[in-house]
Amino acid sequence: MEITDIRMYHLSVPLKKPFKTALRTVDSAEETVVKIKIDNGLVGIGEAPPTAVITGDINEGIRGLINKKIKPLFIGEKVDNIDKLHFLLEKSAVNNHSAKAAVDMAIYDLYGKIYDAPLYKLLGGYQNKITSDLTISVNSPAEMSEDAKKAVEQGYKTLKLKVGKGMKVDLKRIRAIREAVGPEIEIRLDANQGWEAKEAVQVIKKMEEENLDIELVEQPVKAADFKGMKFVRDNVLTPIMADESLFSAKDCLKLLEIQACDLINIKLMKAGGIYNALKINSIAEAYGIETMLGSMLEAKISVTAAAHLAAAKKNITRLDLDAPSLLAEDPVNGGIEIDGPDIYLPDGPGLGINKINNLIEL
Repeated sequence: MEITDIRMYHLSVPLKKPFKTALRTVDSAEETVVKIKIDNGLVGIGEAPPTAVITGDINEGIRGLINKKIKPLFIGEKVDNIDKLHFLLEKSAVNNHSAKAAVDMAIYDLYGKIYDAPLYKLLGGYQNKITSDLTISVNSPAEMSEDAKKAVEQGYKTLKLKVGKGMKVDLKRIRAIREAVGPEIEIRLDANQGWEAKEAVQVIKKMEEENLDIELVEQPVKAADFKGMKFVRDNVLTPIMADESLFSAKDCLKLLEIQACDLINIKLMKAGGIYNALKINSIAEAYGIETMLGSMLEAKISVTAAAHLAAAKKNITRLDLDAPSLLAEDPVNGGIEIDGPDIYLPDGPGLGINKINNLIEL
């Protein structure tokens, strides 16, 4: 069961409407797909999106690292030697988390196929159905309200609102959406580093005074501002979640040791894949901190990998795996089944993906 080849492909998928955050606007998902082949003919599949404003990765860098650094290290290695392969992944380069994540999930896909079991069962098997929120892009209060109402009509009980583009208008956005969807819908906010610490405290306290009933606020301050994150957490009642501040197990330890956040958001593209995400979740669990499994703007390949991890572990209590629901089409046959907010894990081995359409070989 030795690795014989690694190949890469380009996948382009249009969005239903532009995806807007405090950091960027995107019209289509432009992904790198990785296929790892072993000597018995089995193929493992992975995916990486370029998210330069968060991870620093672009497609050219993802592909260059895999082709020039990772592939030479992997050819001839046994695919079920998980620890050694991840040692080699880390040895290949510093950072470059998205490239490593794509290779990591292809390895785990093969791992499941070799042992003829769905990946979530091999990772822990806690459940086979999970429920995601839906992200509402940052726009005018009126447009966001309409998007929120449509999401509720589709069955979503939890909405994640993108904010962080002006404190006063952010409050207008949140008020309008709360009024539009009523008190029963869970609302969580993602500022994507859009506020300064004191500003974040001011706006969150205002939301608390107005009883807008916000479940949590994700990444209110700049990624590197751990002290600012702690300042916000110490001065508001609303739970604070770390996202862009947390890439590694070391980041997790530091944030939790200084009590800078109440919750953490794990993303495979930040962690470098499932292997490192498992470490982060275990650290959080040891501290009594629940985790969210999130995604970038990804197609269903990598979101399927994230869903397998999320379904496997009890401590992963929140899901932000709505990226495939934002796409205008689904090029993936197999993988997770999505029915509004509900995500069902496949019974097939590994990731359970059968075929990917519209791939362009590189």
